[in-house]
Amino acid sequence: MTAPVIMVVGTASSVGKSSIVTGLCRIAARRGLRVAPFKSQNMSNNAAVTADGGEIARSIAVQAAAAQTEPTVHMNPILIKPEGDRRSQIIVEGKVWQTLEAIDYWQRKLLLWEVVTRNLDTLREQYDLIIAEGAGSPVELNLKPNDIVNMRVATYAQAATLLVGDIDVGGIFAALLGTLDLLEPEERSLVRGLIINRFRGDPDLFVDGVHILEERSGVPVFGMVPWINDLGIAEEDAVALERPQPKTDGDQLIIAVIQIPAIANFDDFDPLARETGVIVRYISDPRAIHDAAAVIIPGTKHTLAARRWLREKGFDQALQQYSGAVVGICGGYQLLGQQINDPLGVEGDGGIETGLNLLPIHTTFVRDKHTIQIEAQSRAPWGMDIPLRGYEIHAGRTTIATDVQPVLTITRRGTNECSANDGFISEDHRIWGCYIHGLFDNTAFRHAWLKTFGWTDVATSESITDPYDRLASIIEENCSIELLLQLMK
Repeated sequence: MTAPVIMVVGTASSVGKSSIVTGLCRIAARRGLRVAPFKSQNMSNNAAVTADGGEIARSIAVQAAAAQTEPTVHMNPILIKPEGDRRSQIIVEGKVWQTLEAIDYWQRKLLLWEVVTRNLDTLREQYDLIIAEGAGSPVELNLKPNDIVNMRVATYAQAATLLVGDIDVGGIFAALLGTLDLLEPEERSLVRGLIINRFRGDPDLFVDGVHILEERSGVPVFGMVPWINDLGIAEEDAVALERPQPKTDGDQLIIAVIQIPAIANFDDFDPLARETGVIVRYISDPRAIHDAAAVIIPGTKHTLAARRWLREKGFDQALQQYSGAVVGICGGYQLLGQQINDPLGVEGDGGIETGLNLLPIHTTFVRDKHTIQIEAQSRAPWGMDIPLRGYEIHAGRTTIATDVQPVLTITRRGTNECSANDGFISEDHRIWGCYIHGLFDNTAFRHAWLKTFGWTDVATSESITDPYDRLASIIEENCSIELLLQLMK
């Protein structure tokens, strides 16, 4: 029997659709259902790697973890990775398809509809329930004819659809009622409920609001999900970095992450931010590094453009004069080197740039992107032989001297045992970088590195409550669980 589909769409981007889907996945899994997330098309530079080496959006991997299942490319058959200047790399079923200008992709989107339906059908044969997520708004009328992620998916699957609105930004009545009004009759008939997200304060004060919404729409309000602080679940995209930065009281360890253009996989640093006594601050001004114990250069989808931006902003001189630790992950690792060469135009128009010259490495881009899960052993002086897990996503190939100290030794790539060094550490152990995403998810390695700065507050750093269970419980407590469970049948 083909599994039913619940579709979660939103009144706009960043209203919390991904979090709602994540919570619903855990609610279903806790009730013994084999559940899988699905998002036909995702635009994000936060990516993850499946067990077979496919590349998908990080948010889908998060939702799969909530569903207690292994992520696959079927869950996110199309991933768009922006490179800037209206150009993006298109990942189809886990592999690079083409790099296109926005207008070119828009004209070809419907060619990929068969990819969407094929992968959704595959999931529906493998699982008891699919919880699908839309993107942006389902009623962007100029884009709707070529839409392959919102109501076209819901209509194809005849999905029970939930419409989510963010009350914290205001205009919740116009957002929800206006969206419903702009749906076609066939689409609107699929909408089974409304969810008001990010509610602050006393919900009893919005009882009249609920009545107004239900009376005018004829659709029940399933509930109001409150604003949740420090949820501990990776954000979907860089919009989250626009929120106010955490404040310090002078006692915390500050780690500055440079917010370079086309920043990728910034959730690599969420485990650091969750530690007691540690503040992770995203910066774009080199003057902001003066009170930081460490500066991290993260991954980017356009390394050469990031290199030029660093120079224009004045980070070259600031980092040369900086006496704290400097770390580069993936693209950030490449930027720390002496030269970055993209002769084939793998990212943007290609070209060659001198690096920050903080590590003696050279990087050249090739067509074949490296996407694979790894296991490794730390070779860092502060954490020798600590076992590590992570993943690689990069088209650059970096060369270093053979007699230098690596950050880690990879012992397994995918299912194959191997022995390969990755990364480089300077002689004074202050500057280092490597290609491995998810490095700081490894608790022992993370703690060992933080202790080099005198950090000692380890006792309360590990959360006792699983963040997926916490999110699921909050949704259950604030929404009609009976109505939600009816949709899962």
